Amino acid sequence: MNKGKLIVIAAPSGSGKTSIVKKLIQDDTLKLRFSISATTRKARKNETNGKDYYFINKNQFKELIEKDELIEWEEVYENQYYGTLFQEVERIRKQNQNVVFDIDVNGALSIKKKFGESCLSIFIKTPNLETLKQRLESRKTEDKETLEKRLNKAKWELSKSTCFDSIFINDDLNQTVDHVKNKIQEFLDQE
Repeated sequence: MNKGKLIVIAAPSGSGKTSIVKKLIQDDTLKLRFSISATTRKARKNETNGKDYYFINKNQFKELIEKDELIEWEEVYENQYYGTLFQEVERIRKQNQNVVFDIDVNGALSIKKKFGESCLSIFIKTPNLETLKQRLESRKTEDKETLEKRLNKAKWELSKSTCFDSIFINDDLNQTVDHVKNKIQEFLDQE
């Protein structure tokens, strides 16, 4: 049986990657299944454990690191850990489904490095930083200090966009989803 391929979608926080991934997963022709990441951050009010993330404590996360059970992991924003579980990815691939990741830039580059040609890396960005700032502010999930940290990190992440296989500007969500879907379909059609 063939194993599914990996599609990594990364972007600065607020660029729309989660919205894009959710729409892509709804398209059954792509056979995409979401790789649920583990994190130590608190769940937002609209997030569900085991659906959006596996919300675990720091001790559990550190145990996963020690046991080498993560494909990649990173500490971001002062003591918040995020990572991708090997067992989550293998579970999806063994079902001949394609794994889609909604992940940060460092994680995306780590996965691309480990899986090479069986991984497509896509970078999503907003037309400019002001648009990104407006989107983050409209979510009303960030205080002023956190917003500044996210914007500073976004500048660095944007500098890494050229390391990805494809870059898309998310100016219109539906149009961006169509472009990303076409790129993924091209990748999946390759043998």
